[in-house]
Amino acid sequence: MAAGRPTRWTAAVVGVAVLATAATAASGDPLPQLDFLPWKARAATPRKVTVPVPPPARGVRLPRIRGAAGRPLVVIDAGHGGGDPGAINPATGLREKDVTLKIARAIRDALLDGGRARVALTRDDDRFIVLRERFGIARRLKADLFISVHCDSVGTGTPTGATAYTLSDVASDREAARLAARENRADVIAGVTLDRDPDVSSILIDLTQRETMNASAGFARLLGREARPLIPTKTNFHRTASLMVLKAPDMPSILFETGYLSTASDAAFLDSDEGREKIAESVRRAVDVFFARRMAER
Repeated sequence: MAAGRPTRWTAAVVGVAVLATAATAASGDPLPQLDFLPWKARAATPRKVTVPVPPPARGVRLPRIRGAAGRPLVVIDAGHGGGDPGAINPATGLREKDVTLKIARAIRDALLDGGRARVALTRDDDRFIVLRERFGIARRLKADLFISVHCDSVGTGTPTGATAYTLSDVASDREAARLAARENRADVIAGVTLDRDPDVSSILIDLTQRETMNASAGFARLLGREARPLIPTKTNFHRTASLMVLKAPDMPSILFETGYLSTASDAAFLDSDEGREKIAESVRRAVDVFFARRMAER
């Protein structure tokens, strides 16, 4: 037998030898010699089998951080990507994954121009990232703030306006519950089941997260205040829902629904240079105030 090339009968022969040994031990009487085996069964010596351990899976490559050292870090997450297009405008074919990436880049540029924050993008191209890895990237980078950028969509009607969501175990209203169900389904589309991940499913809304949730809500309110003069917003701008991408227990996080891709006026605004600049400016203003307040509280 050539080295490294096991024959098909090896497992069966070993099984017979093991059974023979077990039967001998149970009865106390030696069994007849098994002459048909390629070796003497009773004289078989124990053997060790070594199975090489596969190398650990490589995590998602951490993105580049831009900005002056010592500044607080904001991680911008462009929603969807790769095989998950997100919402699609039925008339124009405009895809959420493309719109969110352009908006994320605009926000990055605005924050860097402001000079008061460092910035990283979870993705800077058309790739799919599972939900837990999105906020996982931000946590590994020790981000001070996480903003996941999305576009909303409905099947009927023509709603307009941006909304910010923060984490809660109970949705603030029916629309928040609908959005959470849609966004949390992103990994299911890609064949990933997150409910079985103990690191994610074990994160509970309890007192240890209260400070983080309060900080997230504070930023959402600031963003609403700064966005209203610049972009269309919903009357109830800040909402809460159980969104998977917001479940980092130690990092202020929001999901920013920048408008309705299914509504023609919002879609045109979101896909325009002017619209992206105004969205980015509203985020920059809110970020500046948010970190200024946090520094003053220390």
